[in-house]
Amino acid sequence: MREETPTIETREEVMFFDTDIGGVVHNIAYLRMIETARTRLAAKLGMQLREMSKTQVYPVVVRTEIDYRKPATLGDELIISGRLERVERVRFWMAFEVRRAGEETVLINCRQSLALVQMPQGKPMRLPSDWPEKYSHLFLK
Repeated sequence: MREETPTIETREEVMFFDTDIGGVVHNIAYLRMIETARTRLAAKLGMQLREMSKTQVYPVVVRTEIDYRKPATLGDELIISGRLERVERVRFWMAFEVRRAGEETVLINCRQSLALVQMPQGKPMRLPSDWPEKYSHLFLK
């Protein structure tokens, strides 16, 4: 049974520790914000933190692509939108956009490729067997 594309939206306020001396957000701060959104999106895909802790199967970032279009600054309220973008046999892609609250302009575009890995062996795992049918509109054959 095909499901809708899983999406998530989180909000972050830019703090002092997110910025440089000029009050502009550091690139690593954006990645932290995306990490939060990605973790919540993974939970929607059935990968809750406590369950991963028990099974020791984790979604691991294999690749990150990020485009910095416009800077966010101290005190901005940011909206991070994420979605499952593509599903392959052993990896999947998530896409994220960062905007200032109340604005349409995209500040950051980010795509990440992830794979499931069994720890502590570091063994790559296949994606859940129901994903090709569930997300057939996103599945790359």
